Amino acid sequence: MLLAYNAYSCCNINPAEFFNSLLFLLLEKDNVVHLGGDSDLVGHPGDLVHSFGFDPGGTWRDWKFAPVILKINEQAVWEENFQMIQDHNKQADLGKYTYRLGMNHFGDLTNEELQKRLHCLLSASDNVTKGNGIIFKSSDDPDIPDQVDWRIKGAVTRVKDQGDCGSCWAFSATGALEGMHFKKTGKLVSLSEQNLIDCCEENYGCEGGFMERAFETVRKQGGINSEKSYPYDRWLNCFALWDEKALQEAVAKIGPVSVGIDAGNSKFGFYKSGIYTEDYEGERIINHAVVMVGYNHSSNGNGYWIVKNSWSTLWGEKGYMRLAKGSNECHIADYAVFPLPDPRKGM
Repeated sequence: MLLAYNAYSCCNINPAEFFNSLLFLLLEKDNVVHLGGDSDLVGHPGDLVHSFGFDPGGTWRDWKFAPVILKINEQAVWEENFQMIQDHNKQADLGKYTYRLGMNHFGDLTNEELQKRLHCLLSASDNVTKGNGIIFKSSDDPDIPDQVDWRIKGAVTRVKDQGDCGSCWAFSATGALEGMHFKKTGKLVSLSEQNLIDCCEENYGCEGGFMERAFETVRKQGGINSEKSYPYDRWLNCFALWDEKALQEAVAKIGPVSVGIDAGNSKFGFYKSGIYTEDYEGERIINHAVVMVGYNHSSNGNGYWIVKNSWSTLWGEKGYMRLAKGSNECHIADYAVFPLPDPRKGM
């Protein structure tokens, strides 16, 4: 197909691994939703992360974060982060927090450095044009389950690692597409983030982007790279906005959802376990993209969302986070997008 051929020539797509138009039937442009407003996920690439574990007492720790490169400023940053983690966990032991922190491969980065390397920054000057699409709203369906975990159902691929690249938008988008593909075919296929980074000209590669622009790229080029080819069906992308109830219903009925969050808190980078809540007074902006793969609804206020990140299994609960549910923590419900099969064809 000409569209796919052009994609091969400009993006170095491997035709043998390409999800062609048999998988993604092309839509008319007006049928693809672009989430408008001032939301833009833009970050900046940086140098390689130097991860090490340094004992403030003067001896090296013999653990998986052993020293790689030691610089005076990195040692000072590591010690500051280590102290923050220790102080937080002491307060968590006293019941002040519902989550714990832990040292990881971000130990020698300041919060500002972490955000520049792995997060995305809002840019009001580069809006996405609104299209004629679907706004997902809750239906007051009494049969929405109290618990959903698409990992258990087999719809979620392994936790990936975006490395030193602000490409969270690509990992978030493929996570939603992988979940939808599983629902349609019963087969779990890991899709190529690199294809989106190389071929989505409307986004900025390692300097950030929008998830819905990634969906549009897949539509335009007629597919997306993968190790194997399995059939997809026609899809639209939708979004749930400002409503955790609608987000819960979307996760239950649709599958994994691509969401933007505020990950600016310095504690976010060192999250280790438990139910995460925000506890800082700084400016709140959506600067990172993840995948919502489930939730646990609780009437006693201890409910949580299950969030898949792209910072490797060294972060959080083997790459996942439990995020407090019910108070729009980290703006979790403000920017949610997902691919949706054409309603005329059914699920």
